Amino acid sequence: MSYTLPSDVDERPVLVVGAGTLGARIALMFAAGGSPIRIFNRTGSRAEAAKNFVEEQAESVRDSLGLRAERPGEVDVVAPMERAVSGAWLIVESIAEDPDLKRRVLGDLDHIADPDAIIATNSSSYPSSDLIDNVEHPERVLNAHFLMPPQVNPVELMSCGSTDEALIGALMLRLPQYGLIPFHVRQESIGFIFNRVWAAIKREALMVVQERVATPEEVDHIWQLVFSTPLAPFRMMDRVGLDVVLDIEEHYAGIRDGIPQGPRTLLREYLDRGHLGVKSGQGFYGDYTQEVS
Repeated sequence: MSYTLPSDVDERPVLVVGAGTLGARIALMFAAGGSPIRIFNRTGSRAEAAKNFVEEQAESVRDSLGLRAERPGEVDVVAPMERAVSGAWLIVESIAEDPDLKRRVLGDLDHIADPDAIIATNSSSYPSSDLIDNVEHPERVLNAHFLMPPQVNPVELMSCGSTDEALIGALMLRLPQYGLIPFHVRQESIGFIFNRVWAAIKREALMVVQERVATPEEVDHIWQLVFSTPLAPFRMMDRVGLDVVLDIEEHYAGIRDGIPQGPRTLLREYLDRGHLGVKSGQGFYGDYTQEVS
């Protein structure tokens, strides 16, 4: 039987597991669109910081995106995980990019989630087919790869290989309610759509700096002038987190031939100084105030 959204979907919560920078932003978009939100994180203080961020931003995001919700959804920090999962129609895993940890968490979520719940991993570099060893119901599991909302709102939806295609279709229709723009990744692809293109740009930008051809500021400036955009490679990497950028590069280097070492060397130099990007207050740039602690 093909998947359909629950009839009471508007009343049921969306659960975000993981309250880092991106997890908080994912929660923000669903709250802005009117859904009740639950946040679960092993560190309670981080979950509370994400809740505060969502509550401070949700109304302005709703208004700026012209969303039809009368009011933002309520946000709750809920623990333990069993209580957080109960009743959720959509669960988005946004924890560290550690495949063993993700496999364990996705297996736990599949075991305790409601039978009609969708389970999505926000993994940026691992296809969900690599993460479902402990999952008994893979037909409800997929990648839902968010970029950096609310500024960058595409969401890439990719099957785990067993995902009910009707589930992907239902999300394609539902996600615009939250100001999100879904794209269907039609074949399994390491890096999805945007990140395959972005990885090459990012890697070459890092090489330019590592070889002392230019500074991060100069690379960003010329990029902005050529493309007439406020977005720029090194600012974007700082927002993602340089530790995450390095993890992704290490993963690509492990599965593809010819990945240069220079970008990873440069990233490790920053990490050794504790410069992780926005979340630490300093990365390639040092002018950040922490959005989510």
